[in-house]
Amino acid sequence: MRRLRSAGVLGSVLVLALAMSACGKSTKAGGTATVLFGTAPDSLDPGMAYTTQALEPDQTAYIPMLTYAHVAGTAGGKLIPGLATALPTISADGKTYTMTMRHGLVFSNGRPVKASNFTYAVERALKIPWGGSSFITDNVVGSEAFASGSAKSISGITADDATGQITIKLKAPYGAFDNVLAFPSFAPVPKGTPFKNEPTNPPPGVGPYKITNIVPNVSYQVVRNPYWAKEAIPGIPSGSLNTINAKISSNTTANALAVLGNSADVFDFADTIPPSILAQVPSRASGRYEKVIKNSTYYFFMNTKTKPFSSELARRAVIVGLDRNAIARLGSGFFTPACHLLPPGIIGHPTGPCPYGDPTKPELAKAQALVKESGMAGTPVTVWGEMRSPRRQFVDYYTSFLNQIGFKATEKIIADATYFPTIGNLKLNPQTGFADWNEDFPNPIDFYGILIAGDAILPTNNQNFSQVNDPVINAKVNTLGSLYKVPTSSLSSVASQWQALDEYTSKKAYTAVFGYASFPKLASNRLDFSAAVLHTVFGWDWLTFKLK
Repeated sequence: MRRLRSAGVLGSVLVLALAMSACGKSTKAGGTATVLFGTAPDSLDPGMAYTTQALEPDQTAYIPMLTYAHVAGTAGGKLIPGLATALPTISADGKTYTMTMRHGLVFSNGRPVKASNFTYAVERALKIPWGGSSFITDNVVGSEAFASGSAKSISGITADDATGQITIKLKAPYGAFDNVLAFPSFAPVPKGTPFKNEPTNPPPGVGPYKITNIVPNVSYQVVRNPYWAKEAIPGIPSGSLNTINAKISSNTTANALAVLGNSADVFDFADTIPPSILAQVPSRASGRYEKVIKNSTYYFFMNTKTKPFSSELARRAVIVGLDRNAIARLGSGFFTPACHLLPPGIIGHPTGPCPYGDPTKPELAKAQALVKESGMAGTPVTVWGEMRSPRRQFVDYYTSFLNQIGFKATEKIIADATYFPTIGNLKLNPQTGFADWNEDFPNPIDFYGILIAGDAILPTNNQNFSQVNDPVINAKVNTLGSLYKVPTSSLSSVASQWQALDEYTSKKAYTAVFGYASFPKLASNRLDFSAAVLHTVFGWDWLTFKLK
């Protein structure tokens, strides 16, 4: 979510197995916890939200038709029914999905939920448009026509409010479509909700909590939904806390110290603990700190539609000379140097060597030679980056490096909260800059959403920052993603095909991947640490928070 998008979703978290209650410790219901974020969510409106900072609160307030098991580790990637009574029934040809909405659901404003509210939420997400809307427009019959304005509804979705039955017709089989239905962006919202982003007044939803008291880029609250108690959806915790206060400050040092000192309760996993205090964390936070691996890829995008990175040689120069060890040090040791788009925890991650040499051994002279050979030496380059640490430091290093190998690079640093929507605006046509992807669901096709063309390259909220339009990638992703007989649960049967595609992508040098991240799971001594799940998809799973 970014999915961390920053921070996105779009990898399996390999942590200790979840203990629903701490061994030998008592927990209590109710109370308040404070979560600190270094970056504000892109929006708290589910129809717009596409970062991890937004997903954490949204998954408590907007339960989709399908969702994920609220447990740690790879088991958290298992789909379970959300507002649907069961997982969808899929036709023999893989092109028709049928599911039924639970009876008697109500929104957090007390209004009844109908099957058609699901259709309305999908339509709204396409019109905003949500950054992942291509998951629908690429697959659902009639959705492209609706998104473009040439149709008044999505012909491929029918909803019967009397029976609760929802039928979705796909253009072709798509093995990961179950996962698409688990995005909170497609969770039902009331009809009449404006077809525009409502960041300070997100719509009512169905979930244990609702989001309120929003002060943009400063704070918001997640409070109990008074209508939730009657829902009792199996597998979805009702949450123990009465209130979760979210506070936003780009000073990640102060944030980490506040959690270490127990004046706040949760440090955002998508933030990096600064090197200046990292050494003291294990001793000061004994029993409430872990370093957690999560499937994510951090990279510098390179715009293939404009100079200098329209040249493959110029892109290769970046990959050959990039000092990934230096970047890892800037990231407090939370990054493993890498070169491939797919991280190790995702099926299809290449097991062979990087195509342009050992990523831990940069070749500066070779990079300089490639820049000269490309004919792009001296080209002005604007490097886009965020303000927060260590992302600002990553961009500082990257800018200096680009100058070293022969470009004329300068930085353009903008506010964290607006960074991804800004670089996702095609009118700005950014040349290069920082980006990352955290899995939305445990399938390689999720990571390839940042490289496929067509509807994935949107005029706003674009995720394909490199603007790659490679027919080999487009065709292979469509083929692999459309295999109905290869759902997410059976990806191992096509692992070699995904691996071959990722090796091809690395050779084309479309992105300068510099590392796979691990993340800090850090909480106060007030929180039941063993019960709190750092989830494969959600990030921190707020529904598992309990006070001791």
